[in-house]
Amino acid sequence: MKINGIHHVSALTANAQKNVDFYRQILGLKLVKKTVNQDDPSMYHLFYGDEVASPGTELTFFEIPMLARRLDGTNAISRTGLIVTSEEALTFWEKRFEEKGVKKETASLRGGRPALKFTDPEGQKLFLTVEPSVQDGAKPPVHDEIPADFAIRGLGPVELTVAEADKTISVLTSILGFTEKAREQSNDGEIVTIFESGQGGAGTEIHVIEKAEGPVERSGRGSVHHVAFRVADAEELEKWHDKIAKAGFTNSGVVERFYFKALYFREPNGILFEISTDGPGFTVDESVDELGDQLALPPFLEHKRAEIEQRLVPIK
Repeated sequence: MKINGIHHVSALTANAQKNVDFYRQILGLKLVKKTVNQDDPSMYHLFYGDEVASPGTELTFFEIPMLARRLDGTNAISRTGLIVTSEEALTFWEKRFEEKGVKKETASLRGGRPALKFTDPEGQKLFLTVEPSVQDGAKPPVHDEIPADFAIRGLGPVELTVAEADKTISVLTSILGFTEKAREQSNDGEIVTIFESGQGGAGTEIHVIEKAEGPVERSGRGSVHHVAFRVADAEELEKWHDKIAKAGFTNSGVVERFYFKALYFREPNGILFEISTDGPGFTVDESVDELGDQLALPPFLEHKRAEIEQRLVPIK
C-alpha cells in the first residue's frame, strides 16, 4: 500500500475559453477531457495532459464565471510543477514565454533541478522543471509550434505553503508514507523541505514551505483547489480509506468519479488532499484520438445532457 506520486492537480479559472487558449495553445498541453464538475454540473471541469492521458499528467480546472481574484496567503497549494525532459527544453520555454508575453522569472534551481517559474493570465503560479525520465507509455502532446522533445510531459512537484509545517509534514510522512529528500533555501530566502513518494522523481514530490505569519490565502481565480495522489486500484483505495479514518480525519469516503475513484480529506492546515486510482482512465469513454473533442459526461449525468449543455458556453 503506497502513494505512487501525483495523480492530478485541480485549480480554478473564471473563463474556460481563455483557459484553453493558454494551456492548449501556449503551453501545448492536450485537452484530454472536457467534462463538468460532477458535484455541480453547471460548471466545466477541464483536464489537460499528455497525448494519451497518462496517469500523473493531468492538470485540471473548474470554471467558476465571475470568480474573484485570489489573494495570496498561506495554507494553500502555492505553485504547481510541470516536467520537461532537458535543460534545452527549458531554454526553449524561456524564449517562448518571452515571445508570447508570459510573465516569468529568471531560471533557478529547485530540488537540485533547473526550474523556471511563470504565471498564467489569471495569476496561476506554476514552474517548469527538468526530469529526464518519463513513465512507460507516456507520449508528448502534439502541437505545431512545440517540438516533441521540448513538450511538457506531465506534473512535477507540488508546492504547499503552510503556517505550521510540522502538522502537514506529519501527515505526509506518518500517514501517506512520503520520505524527506532534501531541505534547501529558495531565492526568496524561504526554507523548502522536499518529500518524495513511490519510486521518487519530480512527479512524486511535495515541497513544503513554512510561513508562520501573514494571512491565509483567499481562494479565487488562480488558486489551486486540491492535489491528488496516485494509488494502484480500488482495492488499495479502500485500505487508504480505512487508514485515513482510523487516523481521525473526516473524509469523503470512496467517491466514484467514473474515470477514477477518489477519497478526499483535509490535512491540519486546511489543504484538500485527494487519493485517486490510476484507472480506469480517460479513454474509458473516448478513444485517444477523440479525447477532449466533445463534452464527456459520466453515465450518471448522461440523462441530463441537454440541460447541462444548455447552461455551458461552448468552447472552441
